[in-house]
Amino acid sequence: MLGKLTLQAIPFDHPVPLFAGSFVVLVVLCVVVWIALKGYVPYLWREWITSVDHKRIGVMYVLLACLMMLRGFIDAIMMRSQQTFAFHAAGYLPPEHFDQIFSAHGTIMIFFAAMPFMIGLMNFAVPLQLGVRDVAFPTLNNTSFWLTCVGALLINLSLLVGEFARTGWIPYPPLSELTYSPGVGVDYYLWSLLISGVGTLLTGINFVTTILKIRAPGMSYTRMPMFCWTALASNLLIVAAFPILTATLAMLTLDRYLGFHFFSNEAGGNPMMFVNLIWAWGHPEVYILVLPAFGIFAEVISTFSNRPLFGYRSMVIATMAFVIVTYTVWLHHFFTMGAGADVNGIFGIATTIIGLITGVKVFNWLFTMYGGRIVFASPMLWSIGFLVTFCIGGVTGMLLAVPPADFLVHNSTFLVAHFHNVIIGGVIFAGFAGLTYWFPKAFGFRLDEGWGKAAFWLTLIGFYVVFVPLYITGLQGMPRRMQHYDFALWHPWIVAAAFGIVLLFCAMVCQVIQLRVSIRHRDELRDDTGDPWNGRSLEWATASPAPAFNFAVLPRVHGAEPYWEIKRRAIETQQTAEPQYEPIELSRNSPVGVITAFFAFFVGFAMIWHIWWMAILGVVGAYAAFVWFAWRDVEDYTISAAEVAQLDRARRRVHEEWLTQHARELA
Repeated sequence: MLGKLTLQAIPFDHPVPLFAGSFVVLVVLCVVVWIALKGYVPYLWREWITSVDHKRIGVMYVLLACLMMLRGFIDAIMMRSQQTFAFHAAGYLPPEHFDQIFSAHGTIMIFFAAMPFMIGLMNFAVPLQLGVRDVAFPTLNNTSFWLTCVGALLINLSLLVGEFARTGWIPYPPLSELTYSPGVGVDYYLWSLLISGVGTLLTGINFVTTILKIRAPGMSYTRMPMFCWTALASNLLIVAAFPILTATLAMLTLDRYLGFHFFSNEAGGNPMMFVNLIWAWGHPEVYILVLPAFGIFAEVISTFSNRPLFGYRSMVIATMAFVIVTYTVWLHHFFTMGAGADVNGIFGIATTIIGLITGVKVFNWLFTMYGGRIVFASPMLWSIGFLVTFCIGGVTGMLLAVPPADFLVHNSTFLVAHFHNVIIGGVIFAGFAGLTYWFPKAFGFRLDEGWGKAAFWLTLIGFYVVFVPLYITGLQGMPRRMQHYDFALWHPWIVAAAFGIVLLFCAMVCQVIQLRVSIRHRDELRDDTGDPWNGRSLEWATASPAPAFNFAVLPRVHGAEPYWEIKRRAIETQQTAEPQYEPIELSRNSPVGVITAFFAFFVGFAMIWHIWWMAILGVVGAYAAFVWFAWRDVEDYTISAAEVAQLDRARRRVHEEWLTQHARELA
């Protein structure tokens, strides 16, 4: 009846995961009860859970990313503290649990923290920057989000029911085959990523369609903001790369469930095929994450330097070059696996070319700042911190692009430091910069700058204190993923890295306090103009928070910086004529996304535990939800012209006063 699911799946003999899982369940139950007692359930269902508004979906993505980042950070604390205490000792984590922790840490941070962070910011900002009402497929957007949530839920459920994979965040065969991983850990990995991967692919299709086909009147490709270009490049990579991931994991699933031999040595299988396929997805995945981050930094640096982005066209060319070149370098992830000197040399040269393309962007950002009137607000600090940190990560990447050097430091903590140097310095710094930058557009008030700057400095310092020692231990020969060690030369550096984790924890506390203080003083931090940073792109041309319809009248674009041109024309003519307001049609909220995800969760859970009847019911339920959605007879709703005018006139009045006060600055 329940397949392989028994009481033995609950880790009664492992107090750490049992206590942690029970604590999380208790917290979730308390939050649910509090929401129910406060009477918030109808509001959350109506305004958020079933919302098809891209802005609210973007906010939910970012919230999911922050929660999963906290979850992954707890794993990092446990790993660093285990290694601190495990010198000439066993430490407090048994080997099998330590293996699950580093596997879950990488999986959660990449798929359910970094990815949702970037997708959330794209969801929020791209339609606003394009000057449109919403994405191309609003209901599909909601479905994509909830499928991602299902993947995150399955991974976290493995903490309490069963186990997670012990293979690392990339489940290499034969270790991930049934012979060597007979438990459900790899199955949790497979089904969480198969389900969430469908959501990510749908997001890619949605945004490629939106950017290519739906833009404000007059917005040609060469007038799109840089964040829209990097979002386009990232989503093109999603559309091209995620089917590779899905197919690869599906083949591994067939190996485990039906005795196929795609990646086993028996019956003609080949483990190296898995390695090639997974990194044919894996290296584009790096740029799926980093390219939107580049776009965020371009927007922030241009805004806070009070200058147009230097070398716009060269940055567009460099951005799209990544889409092509990133598919030529996957083999540098396994230089040591016997491809031969000629093949390794070719892939090393291709990797170096990617470094040159990145250099174009770095110099463009530097030249944008050069001669500008720089405002050192917290988004700008995150951007400057990124420039320094990412360049160091890039230099170490160029070292790893040289096959003989890679042979020396492969699978060492040097590689761990390099990867975190790029992802944290690039993606996470960009996430915090974008969060701070667009927060007033989402909620109508700015985040507190004092606590924001404290969080930045603690994060920057803590990052270097953690990962510079790992560079050193890597050069000293320390392999990654060690549960304990006896080599005395490594121990002081591991202790230093643990102290850095303490600094990062303090930075996280500062960010929580920042949010708390900002909410408490939201009236003082209120933005009535819609343009708190003196922005240059169209998201700042509407109210804060942006209304459901985004723009009362779709803007007409006349230059590369449309909103900056609108402000300058308004000052030059000394008037901003009121537009002709018309009724606006918007898509109705829909429960189909959360219903489909609900059934998808039971499909995934049932397949993990071999509960076949539940899996069949889940598939039927998810299919029925989509059929119901396709055949429903529901019309869009209309906001009247009078209501649109009422909402827009208040913003226009405040904005015109602001323009008068800042006329000299904008001239």
